[in-house]
Amino acid sequence: MVTAIVLINVKHGDINVVADQLAGMQGIAEVYSVGGRFDLVAIIRVATNEEMAGLVTNSLVNIDGIEDTETLMAFRAYSSYDLERMFAVGADE
Repeated sequence: MVTAIVLINVKHGDINVVADQLAGMQGIAEVYSVGGRFDLVAIIRVATNEEMAGLVTNSLVNIDGIEDTETLMAFRAYSSYDLERMFAVGADE
């Protein structure tokens, strides 16, 4: 699995609309509104680098209201607690 964290600046007044659009996109696992230098943070989890490239360079640029992004590619996860819990839903113990 390929994971990226995308830091997003949004046109004033468009945070909720952009967040809803992002949350509905395949490959975007989570969207957070945040305080600080950025308005939104999107967590992307896809199977391949090609899927990541398509999502970041083709799909995100088509969302009206996004002014700027910074993409951080994840190399290694140091806490697997949430992922293990997510994939264990419905599994027999």
